[in-house]
Amino acid sequence: MKELVYPRLLLQRAEQLADKVAFIDVSRAGTRYQGTYELHIDRLLRLANAMRSVLGINPDDRFAVLAANGHEYMELYHAAMFGAGIINPLNIRFAPSELAYVLNDSGSRVVFTDALFATLLDRARDDGATVDQVVMIGGDSDSGGTGGSRAVIGYEDLLAVGQPVMLPEPEEEDAAVLMYTGGTTGFPKGALLQQRAEVLNVYHVLSELGLRENRRFLFQSPMFHAALVAGVLGIPASGATSVTIPLFDAELVLRVIEEQEIDTTMVVPIMLSMLEQVEGFSPERLRSLRQLVYGAAPISEALITRWLKMLPDTDFSQGYGMTEAASALTFLGPEDHRRGGSALTSAGRPLFGIDIRIMDEMGTTLPRGEVGEVCARGGNFMREYWKKPAESNEALREGWYRTGDMGFFDDGNLLHLTDRLKDMIVTGGENVYSTEVENAVASHPAVQEVAVIGIPSDIWGEAVHAIVVLKKGAKATAEELIEHAANSLSGFKVPKSVEFQDGPLPLSGAFKPLKRELRRRYWESRERQVN
Repeated sequence: MKELVYPRLLLQRAEQLADKVAFIDVSRAGTRYQGTYELHIDRLLRLANAMRSVLGINPDDRFAVLAANGHEYMELYHAAMFGAGIINPLNIRFAPSELAYVLNDSGSRVVFTDALFATLLDRARDDGATVDQVVMIGGDSDSGGTGGSRAVIGYEDLLAVGQPVMLPEPEEEDAAVLMYTGGTTGFPKGALLQQRAEVLNVYHVLSELGLRENRRFLFQSPMFHAALVAGVLGIPASGATSVTIPLFDAELVLRVIEEQEIDTTMVVPIMLSMLEQVEGFSPERLRSLRQLVYGAAPISEALITRWLKMLPDTDFSQGYGMTEAASALTFLGPEDHRRGGSALTSAGRPLFGIDIRIMDEMGTTLPRGEVGEVCARGGNFMREYWKKPAESNEALREGWYRTGDMGFFDDGNLLHLTDRLKDMIVTGGENVYSTEVENAVASHPAVQEVAVIGIPSDIWGEAVHAIVVLKKGAKATAEELIEHAANSLSGFKVPKSVEFQDGPLPLSGAFKPLKRELRRRYWESRERQVN
């Protein structure tokens, strides 16, 4: 079947709006690119053709992208959705060893990168990543590229030899995206998503936000993140204009919103806090915003209440989901935001076409008001965890995806999240599994026991916090343990704080730390504990 494949969404809109400006890239130096829908389709087809004829990428091959936001990133996503290969968007915050693992695990032998992240790629290759071909965005084959003698080609050089012809149209069940998320064993795991899942996610999100050709959407969150895929695919398919900045820059965001008259954007909550701190910040500078979508991390009630007061004419929406769901499951819409009260501490209502149940350990659906595991099903879920059949079977049971989040539905059908079964922390929009952090801290010679939890943070949503028991007679400071952990972890995984405990950690019957007990004193005064 081909009804739910991306080319059928984009090509129709591009033909109708051929001369309309579709993509604008802006940096601190000003506008670096502006292109129409007609130009985008021409470049997209040339790219997909060259990926096949020059780079030798086949439909089932994975190719990686380690780059800042820009029209090139959009072209690469769209090329994957047009059947050129399976895109593997790399987390720009991963450590070199993590990138090396993901590149080797995915089998991504071709990597598209840029000047900002070429050095990081080189470090990953020095850590053992096997890469056959590097394509430099914003450079050419004579620009030096990465690694001296390593094979490098310029992105524009690649497009120049491609032909503007369609590849064979993909099928709904064809894989299109391999996106890595945190792994409970300390290594990231790849969620393999099909055409159908990604296109349904576009339908789900746009049914909530509306289809408006006059929308001007600002991409300020990183495009490797699952929360942005609905925008990367859906904004062009809706006929709107996509405006990008390379990386989040609070001052630049304010300037671009004003100058480009941005009416819609998506943020991680910490970005709202950072915007408030910009010198010269004023709600008046955001007067063009008609829709503001946030998600990917918990938000404090104080922060969202403050922003609702600052922008009373803006429609606020919040999304809850995960990479495995491509990515949205629920939305909390503008009416509930304006109603306030307990709605602001909820995750919203299931999106159209998504079934969510609260289940106990036996898979029995619990009545409204009772807390259990949030389980969901729909056409937007991953096919599998890449090369991890046991974990795939555990997560996808009897047609239901087990999220690992605990929650309940209230009488208004609003989902409230209360806790996690998985020892995962969401900090600044990034997933951190506590086991990996615990292993890093425990490797310090003074540490006897350690448990890592997420604690409330008005800035990060959750902050990584380590509770440590030192060996008898040993000494260590919080600063010393944090610095030690930083030697082996990405920056966002490093504990923000450390507390020392004299006695042993509380243990379950299986002799595992009772993290729920450790978290309780930090979270007991908060209605919403996860996102």
